[in-house]
Amino acid sequence: MTTARDLMSSPAECLAPDDTLADAAKELARHDVGSMPVLDNGRLVGVLTDRDIVVSAIARGMDPSSTRVSEIATADVVSVNVDDDASVVAQVLADHQIRRVPVLDGDEVVGIVAQADVATQLDRSTVGETVEKISEE
Repeated sequence: MTTARDLMSSPAECLAPDDTLADAAKELARHDVGSMPVLDNGRLVGVLTDRDIVVSAIARGMDPSSTRVSEIATADVVSVNVDDDASVVAQVLADHQIRRVPVLDGDEVVGIVAQADVATQLDRSTVGETVEKISEE
């Protein structure tokens, strides 16, 4: 059985709630990713995307050099467990129309599963259904 542990990229690069959006953007660019989990004292408290920075902050006139990640990060975080079956991970991505999901081992973020990780590991019909649902925005 393929699990989230088999699919994930690890370790997960993370942001802190007090990081500025400018610093967060640099980290996203440095790691060539579109989103990162936000951890407070090791606990998952949010997810920040490049779209959050542009649409929720810059487009509304917020200053990226002084606005904190905690001000715009999504607080209602969807995650999967490290031992969840790959089909469950694919279903979570599809149901929530997200392209990346944090992987938890207990309360610890241990990795990230991206849509591309699912695409390389699961059968074509599951991948097709997942991608189709994610793209239904």
